[in-house]
Amino acid sequence: MAGRLFDKLEQEAFRAGIAARTQASMAWFQDRVSNVNVSRAALLKDGPTRARQVYGSMYNFQYDPKTKTSLPYYDRFPLVIPVQPAKNGFHGMNLHYIAPNIRAQFLDSLMDITNNDKYDRSTKFKLTYQILKRATQYRFFKPCFKHYLSEHIQSKLLLIEPQDWEIAIFLPTESFRKVSKDSVWKESRSKF
Repeated sequence: MAGRLFDKLEQEAFRAGIAARTQASMAWFQDRVSNVNVSRAALLKDGPTRARQVYGSMYNFQYDPKTKTSLPYYDRFPLVIPVQPAKNGFHGMNLHYIAPNIRAQFLDSLMDITNNDKYDRSTKFKLTYQILKRATQYRFFKPCFKHYLSEHIQSKLLLIEPQDWEIAIFLPTESFRKVSKDSVWKESRSKF
């Protein structure tokens, strides 16, 4: 479903005359996919998956946090850009922790620090915690920067192809527990 869904949306945008990786395409995809009914299981089944993450790529996966009982909330199906190794896992940015319109702004600024402009599997974000921390255009990372433990990832990693990044950020795949997504986004805004 992931490949077919992304292909279908890309074809619709092309037929509508929407140029890829522009402000107009971000707005078009946000409007088009905000109410799409997406099956997380179907996404994982149909899309390209990996057993391990590659830093600078984007992934969805099922996650069951070790400390879920003490967390005020958490996302069971994060949309993550792994940034760096961490004890027993990795640090990554779960873009679901920020509202879709802010996600679009953040992705737009991150597109400036990719290793190439091909937007194929060779394209990666050139990220480090230091880069994120130093630049104001990356301030949105603060509420999304999380530590993911490898043994608590409960599925393969669904690779989001670089040409699909701007679609994926708008898909309603977040699965927050304990609070609503609006509550999470409101709290995140206070951390920028």
